[in-house]
Amino acid sequence: MNEVATAPIRTHKQPRSNWNAYWCKVFQFDKSRVNPWIALRNTSGVTVPIAVGAALGMPLGGLAVGTGALPVSYSDIPGPYAQRARRMVAASVMCSLAVVAGGLAVRRPVFAVILVSVWAFVAGLAVCLGPTAESLGVISLVTLIIYAVQPLTPERALVSGLLALGGGLLQTLLSLLLWPVRHYQPERRALSALYTELSRASVTPALSGGPPASEQITLARKSLSGLGNDTNLEAERYWSLLNQAERIRLSLLTLRRLRKRMQRDNWDLVGFQSTEEFLTIVADVLASVAKSLSGAESANTARNRLPVLVALAERLRQSETTPSPAFLAALTRDARLQMDALTGQLRSVVRTVNETSPVELEAFVLREDTQPWSRRFTGILAKLRANLTLRSSAFRHAIRLSLCLVIGGLVAHQLPNRRSYWLAMTIVLVLKPEFATTFSRGALRIGGTILGLLLATGLFHFLPAGMEWKVVLVGLFVFLLRWVGPANYGVFTIAISALIVVLVAFTGVSPKQVILERGEMTCLGGLIALVTYLVWPTWERTQAAHLLGRMLARYRLYFNSVTEAHLAGQSEDEAELGRLRMSARLERSNLEACAGRLRVEPGSTSEQIDLLTAILANSHRFVRATMALEALPSEAELARKEFQLFASDVNKTLESLELALLGEKAALRHLPDLREDHRRLVNSSDSELSRHALINEETDRMTNSLNTLTEQVLQWLRTN
Repeated sequence: MNEVATAPIRTHKQPRSNWNAYWCKVFQFDKSRVNPWIALRNTSGVTVPIAVGAALGMPLGGLAVGTGALPVSYSDIPGPYAQRARRMVAASVMCSLAVVAGGLAVRRPVFAVILVSVWAFVAGLAVCLGPTAESLGVISLVTLIIYAVQPLTPERALVSGLLALGGGLLQTLLSLLLWPVRHYQPERRALSALYTELSRASVTPALSGGPPASEQITLARKSLSGLGNDTNLEAERYWSLLNQAERIRLSLLTLRRLRKRMQRDNWDLVGFQSTEEFLTIVADVLASVAKSLSGAESANTARNRLPVLVALAERLRQSETTPSPAFLAALTRDARLQMDALTGQLRSVVRTVNETSPVELEAFVLREDTQPWSRRFTGILAKLRANLTLRSSAFRHAIRLSLCLVIGGLVAHQLPNRRSYWLAMTIVLVLKPEFATTFSRGALRIGGTILGLLLATGLFHFLPAGMEWKVVLVGLFVFLLRWVGPANYGVFTIAISALIVVLVAFTGVSPKQVILERGEMTCLGGLIALVTYLVWPTWERTQAAHLLGRMLARYRLYFNSVTEAHLAGQSEDEAELGRLRMSARLERSNLEACAGRLRVEPGSTSEQIDLLTAILANSHRFVRATMALEALPSEAELARKEFQLFASDVNKTLESLELALLGEKAALRHLPDLREDHRRLVNSSDSELSRHALINEETDRMTNSLNTLTEQVLQWLRTN
C-alpha cells in the first residue's frame, strides 16, 4: 500500500496550544444564534403574566405562571411549526409534572432523593436521543430540583403545576401565532438555503470536506421531518424538492468531476466549454429557485433558462458523432448523460416551485400528525436499550449526573443555606457528557453568576422601590437571556443570575440575602461538577474510534445499496438511499464534532488531531466516489465479474475496518488487494467501452482512499 497520504508534520515553529484554543472557544460569541424576535415573544410570555398578577394583587400567582413560561422558552427555537409545537407542549407538560412531583416528594426526603436521582439518570441518558430530548431532560430536572425543596400540600402542588402548565402553553401559543399565515415558512427557508448552496457548488469547487451541501441537506431533511406523515399536496411537494435536490447534487458532483478531467487532460475544448457554460447556467437556475422559495421572486426566470440547457446538451450529443479516442468519447458521453439528467431534474424543480407559491397554497392546512405513538415509543426504547452500556458516553453521563446530584444533596444537607437547591441546579446545568462543554460552563457559570448577582443588586439599590420596577427588570433580563444568551453561555449566566434575584424579590426576600447564598451555592455546585468530571472523565480521543467505526459502517451500507442496484440493472430505491445517506451524514457530523472537541481537549496531541483530520479527508474521497457511481444511469452494464469482485472486496475492507474500530477482532493485515482488483477491472476485455470510463475513474479513487484509510486506521489503533 504505497498510496498512503501522510498527515502534515508540525515543526517546532508551529506550536499548538490546546488551552489557548479552549479559552477562545469558551469566550466565543456566536452571532448566528442571536434572534431578537424570539427574545421579544419569550419576554412577553414571561413578563405579561407577572405584570397581570401584580396588577390584580396576586403577584405569586402571576409569578407561578411566568416561571412556568420561562423554562419552556428554551424550547422555542427556529424550525417547523409542527415540530416546535410538539417540543414546547412536551416541555410544558414535563415541567408541570416536575412541579407537582417535586412539591409532593419533599415531605418524604428519602423518596425525594430517589426521585431526583432517577429523573437525573433518565435526563442524562436522554442525551443519546438528540438535542431536543436532552433539553427537555435538563429543564424538567431543574424544575424538579427547585420544587423538591418547597413543601406543598397536594392541592397547592396541583395548582402550582396547573399554573406552570398554563405559562408553558402561553409561551407555546405566542411562538405559534404566525402558524396560520406563515404555515410552511421554516421549511421553505431550509429548502431555499439548500438550493442556494447547490447554486454555489455548481461553479465553486470544494477544496476539502464532505460532499457539497451536506449540512444544508441534513438541516432541510430535519426541517421537513416536522411534517410527520402529512400527506397534503404542499407537504408532498416540499419532500419532492428535497429528493430532487439529492439527485441534483449527485449529478453536479459527477459533472464537475468530468469537467475537471477534461480540463486536466486538455483534450476536448468543445466539451469543456459546453460543460463550463452549462454549469454556470445551472447555478443561475438554482439561485432563482432559492429566491423563489424564500419569496423574493418567482421561478419564471429559471424556467426561461431551461431551453439553453437543452441546447448545450444537444451540442455535446452532436460532438459524440465525431471520431475520437475511446476515453474522450467516454467523457463526452458521460457528461452529456449528466446534462440530460440535470435538465430533467431542474425542469421538475421549477415546475414544483411554481406550484408551491404561498398564493396557490394558502388554503391548505397541516393535517394531524398520524405517526403511530407505538412506533415512536419503540424507536426511543431501542435507542435507550442500545446505550445501556458503559461503552456509551450517554450512559456514563447519566451515572455521573445521578451520583453528582446525590453528592451535592449530601453536601447541601450539611449546610444551613436555605437555598441549597441552587447547588444541585448548578450541577445539572454545568455537567455535560464532554470535557469542553463541562469546563467552559463551569468557569462561565461561576464567573457569570457573581457578575449577575452584583448587577441585579446594584440596580435594586439605585432604582426606586415598587412592583412596576420589578416587572421592568424581569422583562429586561429575560430579553437579554433569550436575545444574546444563546450566543455565549457567560452572558446567559449573567442574565439568568440577575433574573433570579428579581424573581425572588417578588416573594419578599431582600436581594442582599440572595446574593451571598446564591453565590456560595453556585461556586460549590460548579466545583463539585468539575471535580466529578475530573475523577471520571469521558475524553474525546477515546470516543473517536467508535464514531469512526459507525461512520464507516454507514458508508458500507450506502456503497452496497448503490452497487447492488446497478449490478442488478435496477433503479435504486430512492427512499432507502435517502435514509442511508441521511444516516451516513449524521455519523459523519458526529465524528466531525468529535474532532472539533478534540482540538480543545487538554492532553490531546497535534499528531492525534492531524491523523483524525486526515482520516476524515480520505473518507470524504470515498463517499464522493460512491455518489458519482450512484449518479450513473440504471443499466445492467456494471455486471462484470471484475467489478463484482471489486465491490465485494470494498465491502470486506470497510467491514474489517469497522470491526477493528469498534473493538472486535479483525485481520487488518490480510485485507483484499484493492489495487490488484482495480488493475483487473481496468484491463478487462471491455474496459475501453465508453460506458465504463467513469466507473474506472471512480473505483481508482476508492482504491486510493481505502488503502490510505487502512494505514491511517492502523496508526490510530496503535497510538490510542
